[in-house]
Amino acid sequence: MSSPGHQAQPAVASPPRGARRLRLLSANIQAGSSTRGYHDYVARSWSHVLPAGNKRGSLDTIAQLAGQYDIVGLNESDPGSLRSGFTNQTHYLAQRGGFDYWSHQPNRRVGGVASSANGLLSKLEPREVIDHSLPGRISGRGVLMARFGDGDDGLVVAVAHLSLGAASRASQLGFIAELLGDHPHAVLMGDFNCAVERPEMQALFRSTRLQPPTCMVPTFPSWRPQRAIDHILISDGLACSSDACAMPAAMSDHLALSLELDVPEEALT
Repeated sequence: MSSPGHQAQPAVASPPRGARRLRLLSANIQAGSSTRGYHDYVARSWSHVLPAGNKRGSLDTIAQLAGQYDIVGLNESDPGSLRSGFTNQTHYLAQRGGFDYWSHQPNRRVGGVASSANGLLSKLEPREVIDHSLPGRISGRGVLMARFGDGDDGLVVAVAHLSLGAASRASQLGFIAELLGDHPHAVLMGDFNCAVERPEMQALFRSTRLQPPTCMVPTFPSWRPQRAIDHILISDGLACSSDACAMPAAMSDHLALSLELDVPEEALT
């Protein structure tokens, strides 16, 4: 019997036999900068290029959240420029969050004093991690791919941050589709800068075994979420054990997105 004033919580189903449950998180951390409204893009623009503000405190909050997950994909993680005090933020989060494995892919420079990267934090050892440059009207975007397990059926996790322009996104998603092909155990996560209804996203689903999410979770802007532009997409050989949900990533302008996934054991060994 539950205690007075508390509701009994439903039991969490165990993963199917022969599967392992993994907790995934995708977070655009905005290099630890604070944005609490559109006015901050102007009023606090200095924080995006200078080592000021409580970025270390924001990173500690993000690390506390990330440490609850098995695999974390990061966007806009500073790899060690002036604005981060020359701290590699992905490495810092790995240390503070208890991750044995981490990798980052620097992909854009901002004004010569700031840099941005995709990042991967993992408590599972990847067999390999590969950087790929993405096409686009303006160069600098990339996708970071990690492979777990042996053979063609091993788990593949890709982290990407796509362009704002539809034409560039279409070419980037086409490139990613060629990388993932008909892989049965693939995850693609990150900041897509678009909703899944967009034509370029629909082309991705037609060209791969990735599936549209079962529910749309608004993640942007963080202070009044209206747009579902951050996604964790999985292929049809994997199964979600819960719906995706959003949560604050410190003071970023994006909410983080989490998902629990049941992965066949053979895809991880």
